[in-house]
Amino acid sequence: MNGGHDLGGMHGLGAVNPESETDEPVFHHSWERRVFALTLATGFLGRWNLDQSRHARERQHPMDYLRNTYYENWLAGLQTLLVDSGLLTTAELQSGSCDESFPDHERVLTKKEVHKKLQEGKSVELPLWEPPEFFVGQVVVVVNRHPIGHTRAPRYTRGRRGTVSTDMAATFFLMTMQGGIKRANTFTPSALAQSNYGERITQAMIWFTLISGNLI
Repeated sequence: MNGGHDLGGMHGLGAVNPESETDEPVFHHSWERRVFALTLATGFLGRWNLDQSRHARERQHPMDYLRNTYYENWLAGLQTLLVDSGLLTTAELQSGSCDESFPDHERVLTKKEVHKKLQEGKSVELPLWEPPEFFVGQVVVVVNRHPIGHTRAPRYTRGRRGTVSTDMAATFFLMTMQGGIKRANTFTPSALAQSNYGERITQAMIWFTLISGNLI
């Protein structure tokens, strides 16, 4: 990944000291609860997919992404999605008032449906059109590429050799889906469904130190 969201791979970021999960509240402020609810509610309109939602947050200026709190990044991403999808204009966001109502065909989630829909969830697993390219136990090298979008490979793993530790379910290719459904429809099914792998790399391989026996 390139950008402010690659916290683990960023040179000079320093130590990340997260709050203890046993003490951390779900929401630190009441406005965070509303941002969370708005993001889920508007997501059910079907105007964007999960990868577009993440990409909207991550394509902020890196300084803004790093300066913002977690839910400030959610809010920034939501505002981008609302404008990009044509649901709101920049002027409406700034004024706090909307000139038009939603069309009748919009898939608005009702209060009674919320709990049921969240309990149901939705799997992102897809059938593979081609055999997996790699297998557990195989020695592989992370491709040294510099994508504009989101991958799950932090910068410090590029060009490093490791071993495939897990073969996870096939899902939509992230960088394809963040371009939206219309763009995704231009790809073949085999290009959309991609296997996901976990790779185990030694610290010595990543940082070229003499440390041994420690795996990431």
